[in-house]
Amino acid sequence: MELGEAVKKRRSIHEYEPKLVEEDVLKNIFRTAAWAPTHRMKEPWNVHLYQEKGKERYAEAVLDSYERQGFFQGYDEEKSRRLKKGIGDFLLQIPHHALIYMPKDEDERKFEEDYAAVCAYVQNVQLLAWEAGVGVLWTTSPYLHDPEFAKGVGLDPSFYKLVSVLQIGYPKRIPKAKQRTDIGDKMKVIRT
Repeated sequence: MELGEAVKKRRSIHEYEPKLVEEDVLKNIFRTAAWAPTHRMKEPWNVHLYQEKGKERYAEAVLDSYERQGFFQGYDEEKSRRLKKGIGDFLLQIPHHALIYMPKDEDERKFEEDYAAVCAYVQNVQLLAWEAGVGVLWTTSPYLHDPEFAKGVGLDPSFYKLVSVLQIGYPKRIPKAKQRTDIGDKMKVIRT
């Protein structure tokens, strides 16, 4: 698959086949993605990959965070229980969850450079996965801003920024393309 084709045909996947992506395929995706641009060769990205029984720990941490944030308030006990179960079941049926995180830097410019590098890394992961027939959904859920969630997955929130969680698996369904705005409406060419 050529790069332009991968960029245009890649889709965010919301439904996955109930099987794991082979470990060597995943490692190759994450390894090759590391060729993303990175200031001062810091390579600030880090990955926790949750799969199989490891997804239970991840789903529990997500549900605990949602509980702390009041997502289940305002419902009767039975409705709240059903919501929690539904979210938990949904998370457990996704084959892989990749938590992407980076060290924080007190220097705002360096922090932004590192964050940009991590985002480039994530986009590389998405394109390489697509080329391998693997689907990804890049999420930035509210629990990523919950210090207790970070602690629950073994990360010190004073030292690390949680950037995203990538849901990963073989696509069950591929959404149709959505039209993009013409670049002429987004780009101003300045010649003088």
